[in-house]
Amino acid sequence: MMRFIGLVLLVFITGCSQSDKVTLHAGDSILAFGDSLTVSVGAKNSTYPQQLAQLTGLEVIASGVSGEQTAQGLERFKRALDTHQVQAVVLLEGGNDFLRNQDSGQTKANLGAMITHAQSKGIAVILVAVPTKSLFLSDAPLYQQLSEQYQVVLVADILSELLGDNRFKSDAIHLNDQGYRRLALAIADVIEVER
Repeated sequence: MMRFIGLVLLVFITGCSQSDKVTLHAGDSILAFGDSLTVSVGAKNSTYPQQLAQLTGLEVIASGVSGEQTAQGLERFKRALDTHQVQAVVLLEGGNDFLRNQDSGQTKANLGAMITHAQSKGIAVILVAVPTKSLFLSDAPLYQQLSEQYQVVLVADILSELLGDNRFKSDAIHLNDQGYRRLALAIADVIEVER
């Protein structure tokens, strides 16, 4: 009886956990959507979307706007997905909401609406967690919550780690070339490309 209960729990947990990889195919495209980190402010050589394209061998369309908050991003996100035929989106937004002390519930709702819109089009979402504004950088809890709620891949802790280390940032809120390289590697690590 205990084995049966254990098996049922294992199946339930496995069935309810979010995926840790997005599977794409040769020829697929990715939309890198976000704010100044997607623009790669602070980089002198190549942007993180360019590096992600090199790492995956896939087309990566960069769609970043410096200073953008999720309220503006939500409208732009819908237009971007209507414009570009992509199979996956890397969603990296929320930092400007935190910097401007926006309501975290509204930030979560805006990001949730973006995820829902992508999923309604059959587009896989890779969510990159952004740290909250605090003395000790750590991911805002809403990213883990969104990942679980919508069953999307989460790239956690990488921005908190990079922005907490002077070797990888160009200023207090942007990365440098080495930082963007590590960000691209972390995102590429959750993408499986079937050739």
